[in-house]
Amino acid sequence: MPGAPLTTKEMSKGTWEDFQRLFEKPGEWGACWCVYYQRASPPPSAGMSLQQRADRNRKDKKSLVDSGDAHGIIVYAGKEPVGWCQYGVSHEIPRIDATRRYRRLSPDYGGERVWRISCFCTDRKHRGKGVAGVALEGALRSIKKKGGGVVEAYPATRRGALAAWFGTVSMFEKQGFRVAAPFGRSNVLMTKTV
Repeated sequence: MPGAPLTTKEMSKGTWEDFQRLFEKPGEWGACWCVYYQRASPPPSAGMSLQQRADRNRKDKKSLVDSGDAHGIIVYAGKEPVGWCQYGVSHEIPRIDATRRYRRLSPDYGGERVWRISCFCTDRKHRGKGVAGVALEGALRSIKKKGGGVVEAYPATRRGALAAWFGTVSMFEKQGFRVAAPFGRSNVLMTKTV
């Protein structure tokens, strides 16, 4: 729905169907279902088709949503879901801890609660229209309502970087994030306290 104002809703059992509509759009995100960073390590996939992996990931994500262990913001243009931002407390997004580059940083936040913003997805028809920025604002509001703490993000530092779904440095800078450290060759660790 071009020109419709962008609004947000929190991921919940009640918005699952909207999330599902977004992730089932053909040619968008394959088998992902935004569970990659919610697993400490990848499950076995040898011999599985893309559809079988998608079915498993959808089922796993639904289970996490039902148990309250998956958080995110869905962005709408009118009634159409067009974007997504995943966030969660650090134990809900354990794959970051499993990376050597993060372990080398060993950030110390003095016992503050740590939140992570791990992924953004925007419907291809709505890219370049501020959808990810609206999703980020919604995630930060939600984190603050849930008690706040230190928020980590891992945006890409160059166009075309493999992990571009982490957002851009400028998007986070607009929300008051600061670069804390390099995070691999194409990303940085940025933080903000809310």
